[in-house]
Amino acid sequence: MGYTTQDVHNKVKKLLYSLTGITLSDNKDIMISNRIDKLKRNCRYSGDIMDLLSSVEQGSYVTEFINSFTTNKTHFFREDFHFVDLKDRVLPSFANSGTKINMYCSASSTGEEPYSMAMTVLKAMEDLGKNINASIIATDIDTNVLQYAADGIYRYSKSSKEFPEWIKPQKYFKRRVQKNLAGEEVLIKVNDELKRMITFHVMNLNDSSYPFSQNQFDVIFCRNVLIYFSAEDQNKILKKLFKHLKIGGTLYLGHSENPQDLVHYVRRVGQNIFVKEKEIN
Repeated sequence: MGYTTQDVHNKVKKLLYSLTGITLSDNKDIMISNRIDKLKRNCRYSGDIMDLLSSVEQGSYVTEFINSFTTNKTHFFREDFHFVDLKDRVLPSFANSGTKINMYCSASSTGEEPYSMAMTVLKAMEDLGKNINASIIATDIDTNVLQYAADGIYRYSKSSKEFPEWIKPQKYFKRRVQKNLAGEEVLIKVNDELKRMITFHVMNLNDSSYPFSQNQFDVIFCRNVLIYFSAEDQNKILKKLFKHLKIGGTLYLGHSENPQDLVHYVRRVGQNIFVKEKEIN
């Protein structure tokens, strides 16, 4: 064979960084081994793993590689205080003015976050008794999870406590019971009103630039994704995103993330909630 398991893992890390900018720490060996098995299944490949990784390096199986090694942990209304802030502080001004609100979800994964944003808009409309014209662009680098998000079908359990008390899932989903070998499971499907609000696209946050206009967005959710990048690359991503956020727009970050160099250009208004006050010089 002529190589060690560590050689394989090092090559995976190098490839993943070159393709996505994502860094894997030294304590991810078990995860890498599991994802290698997933990669081989996705590629229907039974040969030597180093040969497969060399094929990726040469441009084959790139999508399968990225889809196998990206992490997609998410759920509806994760860190729900951000959605409360969106509902109570941000959205009322757009309801009152009639101005369209443009929002961006930078790591949509399987769709729970952008659909939570859309549900928050509909709840604000209900509370305020006014229409809100909202548009959400949601991107991810993983094509598999984007298809899952576009389909909008999820397993549901009343005991999961995934939805906050102020959200009634039955208003936004169609429910159906599906039988399988384990018995029955409840599935919920996103309704068309939510789907019409969201556009899903493939995008790599590590790209040199993004396909948006300057100051395009009133709200940007960039939560629990920066942690997969080096500190230097986190800063670069935030600066690129910042160009597309309007003055007065809101940036939501994950609980373990911070605004890096943007701290001089934003005002903190809540837990990892930042309002853009000026452009970067």
